[in-house]
Amino acid sequence: MSHPNEAAFLKLINQHKGILYKASRIYADSTEDREDLQQEILVQLWKSYQNFKGNSEFSTWMYRVAINTAITYLKKEKQRTNNQTDTTPQFEVRQEDYNPAKDKQLEFFYTAVQELNSLEKAVIFYFMEGMSHKEIGNNLGISEGNARVKLNRTKEKIQQIIKKSGYEF
Repeated sequence: MSHPNEAAFLKLINQHKGILYKASRIYADSTEDREDLQQEILVQLWKSYQNFKGNSEFSTWMYRVAINTAITYLKKEKQRTNNQTDTTPQFEVRQEDYNPAKDKQLEFFYTAVQELNSLEKAVIFYFMEGMSHKEIGNNLGISEGNARVKLNRTKEKIQQIIKKSGYEF
């Protein structure tokens, strides 16, 4: 897949690879699923890269693609058989600087997040990225006030799940 934009694309991806890790961490629970999902997100990003006009931040666009891909991928994943074709490019993204095992609290958090619905996962994902209520609302197509309420409820829900599992922060 030697494409004139490939170098620019990979450079941007590497600058924002934290998005990949967090998205796959939130939406998939096994290492294998996470790697598959990251690969799928990369493929979708690559496919839609030529339509990326640069009228929003690359990271904003990447979040959207990552979350949409995660949601549709997991639905498909449940019902698909392995008829994978090898025509899709394989992107290599190194993970050397990312080791969630170091942080037990983070593990408990991510375990709890698995129990959230898609919208709640998206709200938490954006929140973890430091977005304001307004930005979260914009990304999800809801009002700023609605985003604030959703976020607070989702945080409470996560705390309940963690308490129920017997983990304490």
